[in-house]
Amino acid sequence: MYKIFIAEDDERIASILSSHLHKYGYEVSMAEAFDRIKQEFLEKNADLVLLDINLPYFDGFYWCRQIRAVSNVPIIFISARTDELNQVMAIEHGGDDYITKPFHLEVVLAKIKSVLRRTYGEYSSALHQETQVVELGGLYIYPDKFEAEWDNKRISLSQKEFQLLSIFAKEHDRIVTRDELLEALWDEIEFVDDNTLTVNVNRLRKKLGELGIENAIATVRGQGYRFCVNWKDE
Repeated sequence: MYKIFIAEDDERIASILSSHLHKYGYEVSMAEAFDRIKQEFLEKNADLVLLDINLPYFDGFYWCRQIRAVSNVPIIFISARTDELNQVMAIEHGGDDYITKPFHLEVVLAKIKSVLRRTYGEYSSALHQETQVVELGGLYIYPDKFEAEWDNKRISLSQKEFQLLSIFAKEHDRIVTRDELLEALWDEIEFVDDNTLTVNVNRLRKKLGELGIENAIATVRGQGYRFCVNWKDE
């Protein structure tokens, strides 16, 4: 039974979500002290977080960063903010998906099922079927830790960043189309804004930049991306 932690200060919305998810067999807990969401998350040992943006004390972006500092658990934002900027900010702060209010409960359920399959289910098994360290141009990828290392520097990756890097490393000799990446990273393409993929690619670029690897992911206009292994000659 998957455990879901809801951080939503509107008691009516939190109650509706909790009741609906309970019906589908999920174990649900709700935030009680909104100044200690990170601590409550750790205490509940949740498998997934539903996180509002407008919260007392600190906003959802802050709490997403706090949770990301200790866990790669999937985080889905649920917010009344419908503008693209907030959706981009949610992903840049470490969120995995974004649902706008008002929402259909079946859409919420579909997104939860999708991200849980990606993280813990059949797709996760495929993702981890090779636990051996991958090496490419001096870049080492650690599947069991969601980490990458180059030139004695190491970074931690979110699940989506790790999936992207794994795909790019495997297909580094060809262009990977955006549709291929969308299908590989999300189950229900119709629920995913194309901009979400762009944000995740840019997050991975930034992480690789922290290692000193620049311009590894080249955008091929109108087609997709190519992973360039030219840093090994720098």
